[in-house]
Amino acid sequence: MLRLSLTARCNLACPYCLPDGQEPPGLLNLEQRLQLIQAAVALGAQSLRLTGGEPLLHSQLDALISAVQPLRAQGLREITLTSNGTLLSASRAHALRAAGLDRITLSLDGADGASVARMAGLADARAGKRALTAVLEAIEHARAAGFDPAAGQLKLNAVIQRGRNNDQVVPLAGLCRNQGLELRLIEYMDVGNRNGWSPADVVSAAEMVQQINARWPLEHLGRKPHGTANRWRYRDGNGCVAVVASVSQPFCGDCNRLRVTADGVAYTCLFSAPESGVDLKPWLHQGVDPAELEHTISTLWRRRDDRYSEERDQRRNVVGAPSTVLARAEMAYLGG
Repeated sequence: MLRLSLTARCNLACPYCLPDGQEPPGLLNLEQRLQLIQAAVALGAQSLRLTGGEPLLHSQLDALISAVQPLRAQGLREITLTSNGTLLSASRAHALRAAGLDRITLSLDGADGASVARMAGLADARAGKRALTAVLEAIEHARAAGFDPAAGQLKLNAVIQRGRNNDQVVPLAGLCRNQGLELRLIEYMDVGNRNGWSPADVVSAAEMVQQINARWPLEHLGRKPHGTANRWRYRDGNGCVAVVASVSQPFCGDCNRLRVTADGVAYTCLFSAPESGVDLKPWLHQGVDPAELEHTISTLWRRRDDRYSEERDQRRNVVGAPSTVLARAEMAYLGG
């Protein structure tokens, strides 16, 4: 899977991400992004996920989706988008569908205004309520545009952090049950160095599942190969819920995600150190043999040895001592 960030900018300031609010220099243009996607597909990537920052802020989003459609004949199976949803109008949802987008995952970290405000970096509960309303409207816009939740084409992500929104697990599950959406609960991760991550802030996947199971009994479905989410089905037949347990149940062994930042730097892990990235821009110019770009990406992929989530505890000092902080690329650039 290729996860391609289109922008580092975002209209929210979620504390687990903390974007800069400005772009890095040297953003890729449309042609360079197409070259990159074509190389990834040639190497076997079957899924393209467009991320940010907030990708709906990118002016060429629809054009990019349209332009990659011919790659379906070369093996590209799906084009997906991750968005906070606050900018997804009815017209935009229809335009994305018409351009050839297959799936949308929206993000919402609370079911009430106060919780949304805390998790989105907004001023107060009233601002949080407005954002919540916008996301609920976005769900309906996406559904009306043809993104069918029953077919897995529309899902909802929620990052859960102890002390901020850990009381929202069951309310969010209830909201998604009412909306017919699959909820994907994500453990709070130590991506980058800005968010002040501590193990004490993590609500484990097991704890989240236990909370939901106590309210609506669940049965385990498992995790698909190369998937990030462990899925559960409601016993009453009202849909599914999933958990992404990068902290408590790492899945480094079969991760297949190549991440490329908006300025063209490739990383093989969400927890990569900045210096481990490979700048692909030298191979994204007219006149450069496409085989050279493919070779560069292939070499990076073959050399990867990322196991940060499995080694996290070994890389940190003993409890009670200051943590050993290793520089890592920021989430706003990697696209989550």
